[in-house]
Amino acid sequence: MSKTLAALAFTLTTQFAVAAPGSIADLPEAAAFANDLAQRQGFDASRLLEQFSAIRTNERVLQLIAPPSSPTQRSWERYRPRFVNAQRIAGGVRFWQENALTLARARALYGVPEEVIVAIIGVETVYGSNTGGFGVLEALATLAFQYPRRAEFFRSELEQFLLMTRENGLDPLAVKGSFAGAIGIPQFMPGSQRRYAVDFDGDQRVDLSNSVADAIGSVARFLEQHGWQAGQPVAVPARLPGTPDQSLLEAGIRPSLRVADLFERGIVATAAPESTVTLVDLVSPGQATEYWLGFENFYVITRYNRSSFYAMSVFQLAEEIRRAMPPPIREAMR
Repeated sequence: MSKTLAALAFTLTTQFAVAAPGSIADLPEAAAFANDLAQRQGFDASRLLEQFSAIRTNERVLQLIAPPSSPTQRSWERYRPRFVNAQRIAGGVRFWQENALTLARARALYGVPEEVIVAIIGVETVYGSNTGGFGVLEALATLAFQYPRRAEFFRSELEQFLLMTRENGLDPLAVKGSFAGAIGIPQFMPGSQRRYAVDFDGDQRVDLSNSVADAIGSVARFLEQHGWQAGQPVAVPARLPGTPDQSLLEAGIRPSLRVADLFERGIVATAAPESTVTLVDLVSPGQATEYWLGFENFYVITRYNRSSFYAMSVFQLAEEIRRAMPPPIREAMR
């Protein structure tokens, strides 16, 4: 055998040894991605392909990420009880009591009330009891290379994930999370973890999967970095004289409407006239629409999940947890 043929045979043998049939490593996009990260971020391309060879396209991930074939109508009446319920309220009280000092420290440092931090963790993972069982590397690689609709976003998150695991000495194949690649007690995407997560327990590493303190501090810092206004309201109920002008609802989720102008249109709420708000419509088919005015802090919660239903669930769960806390303990924490 000539040297050229021998070299070719060795190359092919090596490739097939690394990339098992049907693995992510078989995809041309994966090889290009590995080479790109090798050049830009100093990764070992062959090592990345070896890791990709251990995972396959996850069809369940693709099913879960796909838009429903027949979208259901938005319904606040159906959505709210999933998150604002007796289980999450009682669990939130316990979580607050068990982590009172850490939550108080996060409030002092970042200005975010304990109940809001607790409610986000309650909505996301029921206080860490449901953090997801998908391999994050497999989920992100599946979406990065097999979901063209949002491939750019998930390739960025896959890169952030690989950087995150390298920085924290983690095995990428061992990290579990949601089908979309969200990780740990607060369900941070890898990019958010690298930008906003903090080592709040002082062990010199960020561990959102096992450190409740890191999760608490990271949620508070995420909200603070997105503009949380300490001591300011989140939302107040509003009364309308009838169906609002569509332009008010189309103004967007970021507060841009002056309360004084809304007052002139007959919209009544407990809010300072000079405040800037958004008009939130909580619709339920067959039911009267519930209206609220959302302040800047309401908008900040939507940066965690860009849904007014989500933000209102967090706010209302937070309020229920705060009210359910034993009064002496609640007042001592203020």
